[in-house]
Order: sequence, then C-alpha cells, then structure tokens
Amino acid sequence: MLIKILHKDFLKNKVIYITLCLFIALSALLVASGTNMITELVHSMNALFAKSNVPHFVQMHAGKIDRGEIDTFAEDNPLIKNKQIVEMLHIDASNIELGNHLTGKHSVMDHYFVKQNSTMDRLLNLDSEVLQISKGEIAVPVYFRQRAGIKLGDKVKIPNKDFDMEWTVVDFVRDAQMNPSVVHSKRFVLHETDLNDLKNRLGEVEYLIEFQLKDPATLNEFRNIYQSSNLPQQGPAIDYHLFKALNALTDGIVATVVLLVSLLLMIIAILCIRFTVHAAIEEDIKEIGVMKAIGISLQAMKKIYLFKYIILAVVASLIGYILSTFLSHLFTNNIMLYIGMAPKSPFLKMLPLLAVFCLFMIIVFFCVMAFNVMNKISAVEALRSGSMRKTDRVKVSFPLSKNKFMDVPTFLGFADIFGRFKLYRLLLFVFFLCSFIIIVPVNFLNTIQSSDFIQYMGVERSDVRIDIPQVDSQRFAELIAHIHNDQDVKRYAPLSTSQFKVLNQEGIEENIMVEIGDFSIFPLEYLKGSAPIRKNEIALSYLNSKEMKKTVGDTLRLILQGKEQELVISGIYQDVTNGGRTAKALLPMNHQPVLWYEVAVDFKTGIDIQAKKEEYAQAFYPSKVTDLKEYLKQTFGNTVDQLKFLTTLAIIIALFISTLITSLFLKMLVAKDFSEIAIMKRIGFSPYHIRKHYIVKIGFVLGVGIILGTITSNTVGESLVSGMLSLIGAAKITFVIDPVKTYILCPLIVLFVVITTTILSTVSVGKIRMED
Repeated sequence: MLIKILHKDFLKNKVIYITLCLFIALSALLVASGTNMITELVHSMNALFAKSNVPHFVQMHAGKIDRGEIDTFAEDNPLIKNKQIVEMLHIDASNIELGNHLTGKHSVMDHYFVKQNSTMDRLLNLDSEVLQISKGEIAVPVYFRQRAGIKLGDKVKIPNKDFDMEWTVVDFVRDAQMNPSVVHSKRFVLHETDLNDLKNRLGEVEYLIEFQLKDPATLNEFRNIYQSSNLPQQGPAIDYHLFKALNALTDGIVATVVLLVSLLLMIIAILCIRFTVHAAIEEDIKEIGVMKAIGISLQAMKKIYLFKYIILAVVASLIGYILSTFLSHLFTNNIMLYIGMAPKSPFLKMLPLLAVFCLFMIIVFFCVMAFNVMNKISAVEALRSGSMRKTDRVKVSFPLSKNKFMDVPTFLGFADIFGRFKLYRLLLFVFFLCSFIIIVPVNFLNTIQSSDFIQYMGVERSDVRIDIPQVDSQRFAELIAHIHNDQDVKRYAPLSTSQFKVLNQEGIEENIMVEIGDFSIFPLEYLKGSAPIRKNEIALSYLNSKEMKKTVGDTLRLILQGKEQELVISGIYQDVTNGGRTAKALLPMNHQPVLWYEVAVDFKTGIDIQAKKEEYAQAFYPSKVTDLKEYLKQTFGNTVDQLKFLTTLAIIIALFISTLITSLFLKMLVAKDFSEIAIMKRIGFSPYHIRKHYIVKIGFVLGVGIILGTITSNTVGESLVSGMLSLIGAAKITFVIDPVKTYILCPLIVLFVVITTTILSTVSVGKIRMED
C-alpha cells in the first residue's frame, strides 16, 4: 500500500521530488568527496613520507662543510638515529632548456641536480617507488610536468659555449621535501656519473644536512642543540612538521573549503526538507483533516508521509555516493600527481560512505521533526478553510490607505514580509548562505591572483625584483651602481639576507634569518607596529613572533659579532617564505656572511618593464630578474588552478540551491495563500499583479540576503581564510575585492536566476479560482 501511495505521489509531484533528489544527491556527493579528499591527503602523505624516509630535521647550507665534524656530532648526540649529507648541484635556470619549447630563463625556481639518496630522503617516481636512473637519463620534478607540460621522452639540455649536455626524461620526481610550488627549490635526479661530469663543468654545490631522530617528540630540543653548535648553518633549517604543512597546503585549503560547502549544504538541505514537508502538508491539508476526522492515528499519518522521504533520502544519498566514486578524481587529481594514492584499509575506504550515512540520518531526523507540525493541525479548521491556522502572521500597523509611495502589489508584498517575517527568515537565511558560498571563493581567488598578495610573502611590492642567489658581493655592488645611474629608475632598495644567532627565553641560541636594508622605501603592511627605522629595531614575521612569544615593544637578544645586543621589536608582518620564520632590521650588511642579495626596483611612468627586465637579466646574469606577477604565478599557480575549479563549482551549487529553494518555497507559499489569491483575483487583481506581488517579496528577501552575505563574506570569510593560512605565516588576509564581480556581476546572476524561478513558479496563480 505504501509503495502505491509513493508511486502515485511521485507521479503527481515528480518535478519537486526529482529536484529534491538531485539536491540531496549533490549534498551527498560533496560530503563524500570532501571526506575522501581529506582521507586521501592525510593517508597518502603519510605513505609518501614513510616510503621517502623523510628526515625530521634538515639544515640547508651554502658553502664548505667539514664532514668529520658533522659525523662526530651525530655519533655523540644520543637523540640522533641516522644522519645524511646530500650534495645538490645548483644550476642557474637560464642555463637549462626543458623540453623543446621551454627555457628556464625567467623561472623563479632554484634548479638542483642530485643523485638518488642512499638511506633517507628517497626520491620517488609516479608509482611511489624509489627512482632508478641510468646514464643519459633524468627524472624531472613533477612540478614541471604540471606547469610546463614536460612529457616522457622530452630532452633536458644544458647548452653552453664550452660544452653541451643532454638527458632524456624517463620519469618524474615526487619529492617529499620540495614537491609544493611554494617551495622554490626543485631537484632533478641524474645518474651519479652524469652528476659528477656536470659538477666538474658547471654549477655551485650546496648541501642538505639531514637528521632522523629516535623520538620525533625531541625535535625542538634537537633544533636548539644544533643551532647552538658551530656546525654549518648558512641557510634555512626546516623540520618534519613544516614538510607536512607545505605538502598539505594547496589540497588542504581546497578540502577544507569543500567540507565547509558540504556543511552549508547540509544546513540548506534541512531547510529544503522543511519547505517540502510544509508544502506537502499545505497541499494535502483537506485529506489530512479527513483522515483525522475518521480516526486515523497521527503516527499512522506521519508514517505514510515519512516513508516517501526516507525512500527519497536513501535513493539520493546512494546516487550522490556512487557519483563521488566516479568524480573523485576531479577533487584528488592534484593529490594523485604530487603525493600519489596509497592503498587504503577497508575502514578508510568506508569513511566517505559513513559520512553519507550520517547525512542521511540527519535528513531523516529533521524530516521527523518537520512532521511535528501535523500535531497542530485541527481537523475542523483543515476541512473548513483548507489550510493550517495562520499563527505566524503579525498585524502591520501601517495601513494601505496611507500608502503614497508604491503601487498596491508592491505595498502588499512588503506588508506580507513584515507580517510573516518568521516564514521569510528561512528563505533569507538560504539566500544569505548562497551569497556566502559564492562570494568567499570569488574574493579569495581574486586575492591570491592579485599582485597585492605579495605582501603575505614578506616581500615589498615593486615593479621588478632582482635576486643574486650566490654570494657575490662584487656583482651586487656593480648592480647597485648600474641601477643608481639608470635614468629610468624611479626608486630602488638594496637588501641582503643573513643568518644570526638569537637568544630565546631560556638563554639558548637559535638561528634567525634577518633581511637587512632600508624598509621605508617600499613599505610593507604590518599586522602590528611598523617597519624598523632605527638601528636598534627589528621586525619579526608572524610565526617567529608567535613561537618566540614576542610582540611590538618587546626586546630581542641578537648576537652581533660575538656580542649580545638588545633590539626592540618595531612590528609584526606576515610571511609564508622560508618557513614563515624571518625578520627585518637596519643592521650593517657586513656583520654576517650574506646568504643572498635582493634589489627591489620601481621604474618611472611609461617605461617598458618587460624590456628593462630583459636588459637587467642579460647584464647581470645569472641573477634572477622577475616581475611580481610572474613570481606569484609560478609560486601559487597550482593553488590558483584548484581554486578556479572550486569557485566554478561553488557558483553552480549556489545557483542550483537558489533555484531549488525558491521554487519549493513558492510552492509552499502559494499553497498557504490559496484562498487569499482567489480573493485577490475576485476583487480585480490580474495574474500579472499577483505575480508581481510575489516577485517583490522574493526580490526584497534576496536583496537583503545578498547584502548580509557580502558583509559576512568580507568579515567572517576573511577570518576563515586567515585561519587556514595562519599555519604557514599569513594570519590576517584582507580580501582584494573586484567590485564589478563581487557587487555587480555575482548579485545580478543570482538575481536573474531567482527572479526567473519566481516567474516560472507563480504561473499557477492564474489558474486559481474563487470556486476552488
């Protein structure tokens, strides 16, 4: 009997049920996909780190090393389980040709050539197996497969006036340390013979001094011991936790946003069920009154109605889950490429299904709650008026007779909103969430694509940035002299980066990377305070200030030329480079050995920046000369691609939700207002005026929802994004808003979809008659 009732009811309202089924299926699809994405990311990254045998602490060093001294340190330290020294041959990007069409001339990446490691930090292929390379072959970082289109069989060449070397691409490298695009170091794997041959001809040798600990919990203790020693430290120190954070950054952001959208969809799904249930009860109110009158129990009636929604939720949830198994690659493509897919246990495979089951149970629970409205239905009232008692209407004190500002349908529309605000607030909340779902990804995408995003990398905004990665003070002096005499230059700021010792609160020495120069020329935005303008001042990056528990006005004890000097913290800034742990000061440049030099340059109005970039690149080879737009593109291009996909998906979902909820709400509302519509037609209102009456109501609620959604997106949305990026050093993101997209285009698209849905959903009012 229940099956027959379900079949008959489906044929009667098939459009509504199909639409509702699609909506629940979409919710299930995203819940399953988001859960699967998080599961794959965490599980596969753990597997990658295990197969790579990732070290717990890595010290990068540019310069000579004493291997015996490092061996002695490792033997005498009881915390160390294993140690390894990795040689990396740095080749300037302008010397390398990748494939048949691409050169590394303007790459911001540092290209290192290495051999396979023996004990830990193993470099893997796309099957997550340890790479084996023969003579004449090369394995290219997976970054260049995605960003540059390098394919198997392509050639990697080093054309030189004295020699030519060429290798065939036979595989791609999954590098647990240097996979992410935000890490500007990339390792190419050669056979040991080819590497030694290349080392005798070109390049500078740098080192990774790597340690595995017996207990990873002793990492902080070991870091303090190492940094207090006299062992090589001319470069950043990176640890196991930072490797994980950097590898999870891009996909972690996307997965978090997918789960956030899933949560919002779950809330909207509950409202959708409520709308549908109330609409169905309004439509069948007379039948319910008859059933109550002849003595059918309330539980039996609820069972009849609830059965079809349980069947609908089961079917829709299964459809969503099955679709997620086919479409999961859209969400996990990046994980598959950079990290790989590790075999999962049955429990991990079941997690997306369990997430969908939880969604199903929540929907059923709120279905049961929604049907409690039947408890309030009076059999007499239902048979007499054909509707539930209107207990939600509030009398509006402003009478129609005093209205002089708007026509009657418009006035009645506003009067109904304020008179039944409890009813319309549900629709308002849905429009608010839809606006939030659209605007946050749009604003975040616009922000990360904007040149202003450079400030979150601790880099001052300028037309061109020039880096001299090797320690070459003479070349730096020649560059400064050339820039100073260049009539096209408006302003410039020379900077150098050195590593200093700093005393922490326990008096233990730690390393700190300090950028030295005049920071008033290209001002940076600070979270707190301002740039250092005196020689006894220093500015700290957000993560440094957090770990050191320092704020503006506190002092920092720095070791300068063997003597302790107190510096006052002038400001806190955001930085996602070098592990997010940097500082800026006005110290003399000759205090410490320089790790690298930089020059920020602005040109006068009308100067061709691209031409000047080429001129400087040729004149001061092998210095890196990049404009900030290209710098950001190469660093965050992968994240931008993921966010574009997510933003498109969010807009489609939000428009679908708006269409569905508007149609369901209007179906319920027309059913509620059946008698009033008939009376309005009898006293002379045309179908056009009645439909205008509903368009005014929906349009007004939509407008308020968009305004609230926009305000919340620019406040709460910024906080959510800032919370995600605070893990790597950007604690306060300010959205760069494109007013045309955010305030005009997006609202107009939503408005068009909702008003079109309103017009189509109110066609039925023309068929309502007083006799009915």
